[in-house]
This record gives sequence, structure tokens and C-alpha cells, in this order.
Amino acid sequence: MPVVRFVREGRELDCPAGTNLRELALAEGLELYGLKGRLGNCGGCGQCITCFVEVVAERQPGALSAPTAVEIKKLRRRPETWRLACQVLVLDSVAVLTRPQAGRGELEAQLETARLEPLPEGVIAAEPEEISDEL
Repeated sequence: MPVVRFVREGRELDCPAGTNLRELALAEGLELYGLKGRLGNCGGCGQCITCFVEVVAERQPGALSAPTAVEIKKLRRRPETWRLACQVLVLDSVAVLTRPQAGRGELEAQLETARLEPLPEGVIAAEPEEISDEL
């Protein structure tokens, strides 16, 4: 099970592979949007570009789904490390920075730590216990 490390929030969340990054953040009450996004967003359709995140680290290449055509078009003038959370599926452990355009200066130490700290493989399911025939 992948782990998503939200650097700004200092949280690590387990999620099943294939989880939508936007849905995970919102379900956990994380602040994904800046002011513009809080006032109005497209609800996850990839049209408003207010849910972008910066990918700080991946446990291995391909930890996130490939950029969609919508992302390629909407983020063409943004850094290559930025993704639209609504378009991303988590496939392996990753570290992301929400609202990368806001208050970056004070986060440099956290970002460097997140880049250097190895990402966990995630929670490994325990082996099922044997069921006894005795009643």
C-alpha cells in the first residue's frame, strides 16, 4: 500500500494503489486549495488548475500515473514537478507539497528533508491467521 507524505502538513497517509490524490487529501481534511480554489474549483475535472501539487520525491520512478492530456495542456507553463492532484493516481509512495506557490521560503528545510528521507513501501498486509476447526 503506497504512502503519501504531505510535506507542508507533516502527515503521511496510507492509501490503496490507484487512489486519486485530490480525493485522498480532501477526505483527510488537508488544505489542498489556495484562496482562489477555495472560492471556486471545478470539483476535480482538471479545468480550474487550482489543485496543483509539487512532487518532491518518489520512492521509484512511476510512483504516480502518467500526466494526462489535460495536465499537459493546463500545466505547460508550470514547473515539470507540478501535477494536478485531481488527475493523479497514486501507484507507489510519494512526497508532495500542497499549494507550492504559497509560502515556499519557510519550507525549504522541510522540502530538503523530504527529498532525502527514504519513502516507505507502505503498510504490508499481515498474513491471514489460520482458522481452527475446533469449536
